Amino acid sequence: MMDIHQILKKLPHRYPILLVDRVLQVEKGERIVALKNVSINEPYFVGHFPHRPVMPGVLILEALAQASALLAFASDDTGPDENTVYYFAGIDGARFKRPVEPGDQLRLEVSLDRMKAGIAKFTARALVDGELATEAQLMCTIRKIA
Repeated sequence: MMDIHQILKKLPHRYPILLVDRVLQVEKGERIVALKNVSINEPYFVGHFPHRPVMPGVLILEALAQASALLAFASDDTGPDENTVYYFAGIDGARFKRPVEPGDQLRLEVSLDRMKAGIAKFTARALVDGELATEAQLMCTIRKIA
């Protein structure tokens, strides 16, 4: 389990793009379960959409990618440092099954399919109240920079 303070130590993202609020479970090399609380105060709701606020799908995918990064760091026994960058490298089969609205809590479930040579592939799902909202296959890379 990780609270927001531990997440901030692992991910370089900050408000308003930090999209993981809590980690409930991490099984090293296997899976992660995390939460994103969706609030009407999120800046994107002003324009998406003013008459019926909906969380943009790309941000749901970003939340899943951030949960994937946390799983990758835990699985690879590496922690992010000033010389490590985690890049979102690809996405396949993204499907949006229901809108995500203010007041919802996204349950981010990510499984590590493969990690080799700094490239990781994941199966990711975002659920609201047990109902599938988004699913996708994600690919990420971890790079050391000079």
